Amino acid sequence: MKDALSYDDVLLKPHYSDIRSRAEVDMSAVLMPAHIEAYNRIDVSLPIISAPMDTITEAPMAAAMADAGGAAVIHRYNSIEAQSKMLRTATSIARSPSAAIGGAIGIYGDYIDRAAALYDAGAAFICIDVAHGHHVLMKEALAELRDIFGRDVHIMAGNVATLEGVNALSDWGADSVRCNIGGGSICSTRVQTGHGIPGLQTIMDCAQTDRPVKIVADGGIKNAGDIVKALAAGADIVMCGSLLAGTDETPGKIYEDTQGMRWKTYRGMASKEAQVEWRGRYASYEGVSSRVPYRGSVRTVLSDLERGIRSGFSYSGARNIQELQSKAVFVKQTSSGLKESDTHITVRKW
Repeated sequence: MKDALSYDDVLLKPHYSDIRSRAEVDMSAVLMPAHIEAYNRIDVSLPIISAPMDTITEAPMAAAMADAGGAAVIHRYNSIEAQSKMLRTATSIARSPSAAIGGAIGIYGDYIDRAAALYDAGAAFICIDVAHGHHVLMKEALAELRDIFGRDVHIMAGNVATLEGVNALSDWGADSVRCNIGGGSICSTRVQTGHGIPGLQTIMDCAQTDRPVKIVADGGIKNAGDIVKALAAGADIVMCGSLLAGTDETPGKIYEDTQGMRWKTYRGMASKEAQVEWRGRYASYEGVSSRVPYRGSVRTVLSDLERGIRSGFSYSGARNIQELQSKAVFVKQTSSGLKESDTHITVRKW
């Protein structure tokens, strides 16, 4: 039995750097397998995708992510018409229809009609959004979607947590794969099912693929440092939910408690609350619904994350993601090292 590492278990070793300004760092990524040239590229200058959750990504978040140079996936927990309208709205607010905004679908029911509607609405990519992507229904869905669309659309699929899963989804037709199971801040899959692999280990394992597929680190990312670690471990881009939660651009109202604190709702799509609202019942629940402090505009959050990522690259002396991955050296840290790594003056005994 081997050890499996989470983001907090490691640090990146600093290297000599000749980067004089963090502006020299290029964080851009292209989510397109190298052997494919016949369909739309997905280019981002900020390697962050907003997650397809009903408390994270609708039109306002998608538009803000595109403005910041990132990407977005509009969630599927709505009607086909509502989702398509959100996508059209997001791509029409003073930006090109080629912005990196996609839409999510499932693997049964209306997923073919939903994919077709999103394609017609101008989606830059389709995201097959299921909890356990290494599954026969995923195989069948990818085959049917490729029969219909050929290579005219980028298909992101997932989630998986193993190299075998990434290889299978690539072989079945996926261009990019979301990697992580059970690592999200509001996800209880590992507790409820006993299955999963820590987030950083998932990326390290999945990045060993020899398939022409792009790796999306999805779940367990808490700060800019975790983003840098995920990219260094082999991810091409990261997907975030909680890091963007509580902002103006997320769906839902701001409410105030009796102490005057302002909050917004953030919930997992496998939570009881989300399932009941979405389909009137719940089956197995593998998530929770919570609240997060109101944080203002997501643009401020993204700017802070960008600064942290640029700094992270500079500590490795890396000007782009490929250079970061080639130079990265991870070291394990103990629990005492983790405490030392964070600010700790507030717990010091004077």
